[in-house]
Amino acid sequence: YLHDVADVADSATPQTNVVRQDGHRGVLITILKSGNASTLSVVQGIRAMLPRLHAILPPELNIKLIGDQSIFVRGSIEGEIREAEIAAMLTGLMILLFLGSWRSTVIIAVSIPLSILSSIIVLGLLGETINIMTLGGLALAVGILVDDATVTIENIERYLEEGRGLHESILDGAAQISVPALVSTLCICIVFLPMFFLGGVARYLFVPLAEAVVFAMLASYILSRTLVPTLAMYLLKVHDHHAAPSTNVFARVQKAFERVFERTRSFYQGLLQRVLVARRLFIPTFLLGCLLAFLLVPFLGQNFFPTSDNGAFILHIRAKSGTRIEETANLCDQIEGTIRQTIPASEMDNVLDNIGLPYSTMNTQHATSGLIGAGDADIMVSLKEDHRPTAEYVKQLRSELPRLFPGTTFYFLPADIVTQILNFGLPAPIDVQIEGSDIAGNRKVLDHLLDQLRQVPGLVDLRIQQPDDYPVLTVNVDRTKAQQGGYSVRDVGSSLLNILSGSTQLTPQFFLNNKNGVNYPIVALTPQYDVQSLSDLQNIPLSAPNTPQPEILADVATIERSTEMSVITHYNIRRTLDVYGSVQGTDLGSVNRAIEKIVREDEPSLPRGSFIHIRGQIDTMNKSYFGLIAGLGFAIILVYLLIVVNFQSWLDPFIIITALPAALAGIVLMLFVTHTTLSVPALMGAIMCMGVATANSILVVSFAKDRLHEHGDSFRAALEAGATRFRPVAMTALAMIIGMIPMALGAGEGGEQNAPLGRAVIGGLCCATVATLIFVPVVFSFLHRNYRPNPADSIEDDLSIADA
Repeated sequence: YLHDVADVADSATPQTNVVRQDGHRGVLITILKSGNASTLSVVQGIRAMLPRLHAILPPELNIKLIGDQSIFVRGSIEGEIREAEIAAMLTGLMILLFLGSWRSTVIIAVSIPLSILSSIIVLGLLGETINIMTLGGLALAVGILVDDATVTIENIERYLEEGRGLHESILDGAAQISVPALVSTLCICIVFLPMFFLGGVARYLFVPLAEAVVFAMLASYILSRTLVPTLAMYLLKVHDHHAAPSTNVFARVQKAFERVFERTRSFYQGLLQRVLVARRLFIPTFLLGCLLAFLLVPFLGQNFFPTSDNGAFILHIRAKSGTRIEETANLCDQIEGTIRQTIPASEMDNVLDNIGLPYSTMNTQHATSGLIGAGDADIMVSLKEDHRPTAEYVKQLRSELPRLFPGTTFYFLPADIVTQILNFGLPAPIDVQIEGSDIAGNRKVLDHLLDQLRQVPGLVDLRIQQPDDYPVLTVNVDRTKAQQGGYSVRDVGSSLLNILSGSTQLTPQFFLNNKNGVNYPIVALTPQYDVQSLSDLQNIPLSAPNTPQPEILADVATIERSTEMSVITHYNIRRTLDVYGSVQGTDLGSVNRAIEKIVREDEPSLPRGSFIHIRGQIDTMNKSYFGLIAGLGFAIILVYLLIVVNFQSWLDPFIIITALPAALAGIVLMLFVTHTTLSVPALMGAIMCMGVATANSILVVSFAKDRLHEHGDSFRAALEAGATRFRPVAMTALAMIIGMIPMALGAGEGGEQNAPLGRAVIGGLCCATVATLIFVPVVFSFLHRNYRPNPADSIEDDLSIADA
């Protein structure tokens, strides 16, 4: 009988993967969504299914949800919506204060949600989803959405102040600014056009943001041509100049604000007059100040995307190659104890250990932690809400763990969903890769490269992904002796496989249990306690058909100890070796420059046919920076050409874009003052700032040009344009700046990622507004100083841009 020669049991293959949650053994199921699915919908469906699973599974089984990326996603979305709501409220209050009419404020405020809703509808038709990028675009547009409606209402109010009728004021006021408002809107939309020519990850990140802004801006312009005049017909009233002034509290506050505003405008007018007199000195001085601000760019630092603190971190440990799963589990116990000593119990929420690698039919291709065997483990730590910055604990553990556990490799993995996506499945943001067939020569170069990289400040978690010290036992078969005994090399290998790995490797068999309908694999396997020494291996019996006399392995083979690579990797078919690393306490750009210098020095020592590459976030960041900066320059050219077509002039569009250097200088100053590194979101803010600054300059220059045609004095035209356009320019800039304040503060889940965008817009618009109201009029008066009235000007006035 079978039970006379073997133990028959409902068992399992030897365990190579252990999962523990707060020290208790368990089974970990990781669920990934498909690319087009919504994270929130998938998680909601899983949570709805858990009660059914509890009813089906044994009551002793405890199911606990320990990881949920939807919490971060939902928190980020809620934060974006909250920022947009606060921005809309602050913008509405600012407009109310400037206009002094709740009716006008209601008309303007209505355009914000309708424009956002229109943009969401179009995004849905294009297959986009509500995510951090689309919501970031809508939050970015909140401050500028009121621009078209504000200019329309202000123009209508100006006609009402002149004593015209309501119907006439609405028609003339709306028609008069239709063309300049369209040009301003198109200027803001055009700056996002280069986003659609980006490639790679940058395209998937920023095209939805650009689409959200563009669709909202176009909807805002359409509403300012249709809904806003209609609401004005029902809500606005003809001004009665003989009516007694209102005595309510708000009216008094508004009058006090008007007095302050008029004093501010008078001061500005006096300042503008003085700089117009000294324009030959002021213009080069202002430009020099802008150029000096760019000297701060090297001190900003560069990152691809800001990191966010989601209250969790993942520590990967790699024991010495060949460590058994039991020893790795003991090592994790000790490391977990150190973690609990470092992080207070009041802040600790959950600790999950995922130890080893399952050798089975399970799909492990989505594992992004760099697992290579039973000596690897991931320790996932989640913190409670009120915790110290996670980066502080990570920094402390980085310095303590290597000292307490020498010989063990430690590195931290990204825990937030955004960084995991930006890493493209790699376990680190930095990957220095050597590809080639000469593995020994490449390994020599890589070891030297690793020693040099360890000297780079801020470069941490350095390790070679493919260790070459995995212990192996090489069985050398003496073919002569084997053939004399009636064995082939294949017979020897099959006997080893049957004893060490079981029959499932060569002759898989299955048993169907009719009671539960489950197929069970039948595996003949030698107990591990019978194969635990070199002598046990030498005494493995050999089997082959028609063999006259059984022999053991020692009769036909010898066993030698050696080492080999723990894992073999390829890139485009070619063998690769990788050095992975992360950044701490510095920016990715400075580390990139140091790595590129080292790589250039070591590249000549590579074997023939081998190549070295810098991959990971560095490669993606460089491509995104090049695409966005090139797109920024291309956007400026497109805006310039659009204004040229509209103004029918090459000079006036040049005057308009002279405000852009100040905008860029303001972005640099704001990022430097707030200790914010240059990043892709900051570049997106710079692009947005270019459009808004250009739109404001159009208001000033178009009015100045009209006044110049009327009386021919450039000095007087510039002064009148500044004084007249001071209010609309200030309102537009303040609306955008106030709308960006909640985003710039970076509060809430994921707020750190959009904070550079808001800060860049605020800094750029602050300086751009100063340039629009002071520098642009001065440049206008200087370049038109020799203007001579032309009789054809009266005809051209009928065809030029109407006064906005």
